[in-house]
Amino acid sequence: MTDDTTAQARAILEQNGIEEPEEKQGRGPSQAAQLVAIARKRYDLFMSEDGRPYGVKTDGANIALPLRGKAGLRSQLSRIYNDEHGGAVASQSALADAMTVLEGVAQAADPRVPHVRVARHGDGVVVDLGDADGRCVVITPDGWDRSARSPVLFRRSGAMKPLPAPLRNGDGLAKLRDLLNTDEEGFRLLVAWLVACFIPDLPHPILTFRGEQGTGKSYSAKMVIGIIDPSGAPKRTAPRDIKSWATQAFNSWALCLDNVSVIPDWLSDALCRAVTGDGIVDRALYTDDDVVVLEFRRVLAMTTIDAGALAGDLAERLLTIELHLIPDHKRREEAEMDAAYAEAHPSILASLFDLLAQVLKVLPDVVLTERPRMADFARVLAAVDKVQGWNTLGSYKASARDAVTDVLDGEPFAQAVVALVDRAGADGVVLTASELLERVPTPDKLPKKWPKDSTRAGGQLKRLAPALRTVGVEVDDSKRGPKPLRQRLYRLTATPERRCETASPATPNASNGALTSGNRGVAMGGTLATPHPAGGSLGTTEGAAELFTATPHGTTSDLHVSGAGDAGALGDAEMRPLSTDVLCTGCALPLDPSLVTTGETAHPTC
Repeated sequence: MTDDTTAQARAILEQNGIEEPEEKQGRGPSQAAQLVAIARKRYDLFMSEDGRPYGVKTDGANIALPLRGKAGLRSQLSRIYNDEHGGAVASQSALADAMTVLEGVAQAADPRVPHVRVARHGDGVVVDLGDADGRCVVITPDGWDRSARSPVLFRRSGAMKPLPAPLRNGDGLAKLRDLLNTDEEGFRLLVAWLVACFIPDLPHPILTFRGEQGTGKSYSAKMVIGIIDPSGAPKRTAPRDIKSWATQAFNSWALCLDNVSVIPDWLSDALCRAVTGDGIVDRALYTDDDVVVLEFRRVLAMTTIDAGALAGDLAERLLTIELHLIPDHKRREEAEMDAAYAEAHPSILASLFDLLAQVLKVLPDVVLTERPRMADFARVLAAVDKVQGWNTLGSYKASARDAVTDVLDGEPFAQAVVALVDRAGADGVVLTASELLERVPTPDKLPKKWPKDSTRAGGQLKRLAPALRTVGVEVDDSKRGPKPLRQRLYRLTATPERRCETASPATPNASNGALTSGNRGVAMGGTLATPHPAGGSLGTTEGAAELFTATPHGTTSDLHVSGAGDAGALGDAEMRPLSTDVLCTGCALPLDPSLVTTGETAHPTC
C-alpha cells in the first residue's frame, strides 16, 4: 500500500469517527476497516421490516441495495475500493468482515420499507421505471409527471427490466386494442385491471387468459405483464415447491404462470395468499436458528384452456378474459408483434396513467351498495366506469360467476346438491349431513371428490358454500337438531333470482296440455294439486316430478284458456303442495302432526 493510499484510508476513517488500533498505526488500516468506512460515508444503512439489511446511496438514486448478492452493496464496495486504490482488490475475507460490521450498523437504524415497482405516496402513486438513474413517474389526482429521483424507496431484483418512459403519442388504449383479439367487453375489463395494477395497496384478482389453442394466450399474457413489470422471464412454469414460488414472487411485482392445466392444492393456496398478501418464513443461510421472512402481495396472471379444474377459493379470485381464435389470414409473426408492441408501449403507459389519475380523483367518492369478493378492486372498477362510462364492474361480476360455475361443473357432489335444491322449490330442504348423502343420487362409480361419509360431506359442503352462493344456492349451517344428538342441520335454499332463472315459463302445448319440470311446481314427491271446480287436479308427481299432466276442463283441453276452474286462472306458476310440513321453531325439523293439531310450535326437547 502506497503512502498516498494509506493517508487516504486514514482520512476516511477520521471522517467517519473511526479510530485506528494502536498496533496497526504503523501499517495502516485493514481492508475491512476501509470498506466499512467507505460504506458508512456513502450509504445510509438500515433494516427492512422483514429483517433484511439494505443500503441506499446518500447522493444518488433512491434505490435500496441488499448488503449481499450480485447486485448488492458488497459488489459496489468492491468496485469503489478498486477505483480508489489504484486497481487493488479487496480480499473476500475483508469483504465478509465488513458485511458483518455493516449489518450491525443497519440493525441500529430505524426500519424502512423498500417497495417493488409501485408504491403509494400521499394520495398518489409512484412507479419505478427501473433504469440505472433511478427515474420514476409520479401519478396524482391532478395528473402524472416524470421525476429524476423517486420520493419513495424502491428495491430492484435481477428479474426486473426497465419500463419505457411514458409518452403521449396518440391513443395508447386504441393501440393496445389492436394488439389483442378479445371482444370490447373483455378489452375494457382488461384496461380496468391494468389501471388497478398500479395501485399497490389492494388485492388484485388473477388475470386469466382463456381460449383454445391458436388464440394467442401466451403472447397476450407476456405483453400485458410487460406493460406493468417487464422481466426477462414474464411467463413462468408452475413452481415445484413453496420456497421456489416465494423466491419468484418476492422479486417481481407482476408475474404469469403459463399453460396451466392442473394446479396442486398447495400452489392454489399460495396463489390465493399472494393476492391478498403473504409471508414465507425460512431458515436463513448458514444458520441454525435464524430465519428470513419474504413478504409480498403481487399482481398475478395465468393462461389456461380450461379453468374448471381449479379450486373454488382460487376461482373466486379470477378475472377471466376470453380470447378468440385467430384466423390464419390474420395471424402475425412474433417479430412483427414485438415491434408493434415496443412502439406502442410508451403511449399505452401514458394513456393508462392518464386514466389512473382520473380514477384516483373520483375514487374517494365511490361507494358500493353491494360489495362482492375483492371489494377494493370492485371500487376501482366502479371508478373506471364513472370516468369512462363503461360497465366493467358488471362484467367482472359476471366473469366471477362464470368462473365459479366452471368449478362447480367439475364437482359432482356440488352438482347433486344444486339439483336437490332446485327440485325442492321455494322452501328448500333442511337436513343433516348424513341425510344429505342419502337424498342426493349416488353415482354408480364414486368420483374422486365424492364424500365417503357424513363428516366429509359436511366439510365439503362448507368448502363449497361460497361457490354455491354465487350460483344462487344459500347454505345455512347455524342450526342444531334436537337433543341429545344435537346434529348440525343444513338449510339449503335457492334464491328468488335462481328460481326465476331455472323455472321456464308456463307454455303448455295446446294439444296435450303437458307441463314440464321447468315450472315452479316441481316437488320432491307426493301429490301436487290445484283445486279445480270440476273435481280435477293438476296431475301427480312421479318421484322427482319430472312431468305434470293436467286433467281436461269442461269441453276443452286448452289450459291457456281462462275459466273458473282453469289452472291458468289459479296461477300455474304458483302451484303449492296441499299439505306443507310445519317446521320446529327450535331445530327447524318437521313437527309431528299430533303436535301441530294441539297448536305446538316446537319439539318438547327444544
